[in-house]
Amino acid sequence: MREGLIVTKKNISTDVTGAWLEYHEPGDRQFLNIGSLVLENGETLNDITIAYQSWGTLNAAKDNAILVNHAMTGWSDIPGWWPSMVGPGLPFDTDKYFVICPNVIGGCQGSTGPSSIAPDGKRWGSRFPSLTIRDMVGAEVAFSDALGIEKYRLAVGPSLGGMRSLEWAAQLPDRVGAICTIGSSAVATGDQIGTAAIQIRAIKSDPHFYGGDYYEQERGPIEGMGIARRIAHLTYRTESEMDVRFGRELQGDDTGRYAVESYLDHQAQKLAKRFDANTYIALTEAMNSHDIGRDRGGVAKALAAITIPVVIVSIDTDRLFPPRLQAEIAELVPAAAPLVTISSDFGHDGFLIEVESVGDAIRSALAL
Repeated sequence: MREGLIVTKKNISTDVTGAWLEYHEPGDRQFLNIGSLVLENGETLNDITIAYQSWGTLNAAKDNAILVNHAMTGWSDIPGWWPSMVGPGLPFDTDKYFVICPNVIGGCQGSTGPSSIAPDGKRWGSRFPSLTIRDMVGAEVAFSDALGIEKYRLAVGPSLGGMRSLEWAAQLPDRVGAICTIGSSAVATGDQIGTAAIQIRAIKSDPHFYGGDYYEQERGPIEGMGIARRIAHLTYRTESEMDVRFGRELQGDDTGRYAVESYLDHQAQKLAKRFDANTYIALTEAMNSHDIGRDRGGVAKALAAITIPVVIVSIDTDRLFPPRLQAEIAELVPAAAPLVTISSDFGHDGFLIEVESVGDAIRSALAL
């Protein structure tokens, strides 16, 4: 097993050994240094820390581990963003499985990202290198190696997490028994890239962005970040929900705002309290880079080469990742199970809300 350093929130540290699970409280955020990583663009990111949380117990054979790949603005605390999924008798049954969720590199919830301190003692800011989905998976592989997990029973994730899970299947079939990709795709589409580019432009156009080096300033690009989130949130939900839920109703205060404006303002403010603008850009650009067929002969050839079982979950009202994108994966992966389509009024966010249906799909993936 490769040696590494685990640091808990209580600032306890130890070399990684077979006893590392014995003193960590389940669900506590922990920190693991995985060293350096050569990125797809040829740059080397040094001294990488991965924040993660875990539930359940890794068995002696180390063959009951589940890797959960969080979505773009998610983080390592699965119950915090995906309720009713982890615990005894739940889809990620902690009586049977060891469930682990690392925060992605480029993130802002403890893993090395633009807001982290660089080797020179200053925050990375604008100097943080560009990342791809494959870079994120590379960090997850190094993280798994450091913990001595040679193979996962299942790699599963929604949206950005589904991209990473699919990359595991294409690149590392010997390291994962099966995958479940939810509301995701094999390649970023022109529509997705276009919408994402507008969000990035909104952040970079904020006068308080300072080229990405705003950490020492009195104010960061809060307004630009808020605009980006408002745009994104509309793509996460559905036109019918916005109309039925809000319509043309006014907020009922002295602002003259429509109720839907107030709702979007609230979503923007919530994210601004816990998310870094540079991370928003870094992860968005990584999602734009997603192409399972890059250097593999194209999407069809790459998907046809996947040999492990794949469960693909589609949300019928998803306008960010429309169902045709999941149908493509199901059609082209030889070992794919029949496409699972979940009916939801909530669009892309259905993966967060329709937990019973999503849970059933995960249970079926674990049974493969």
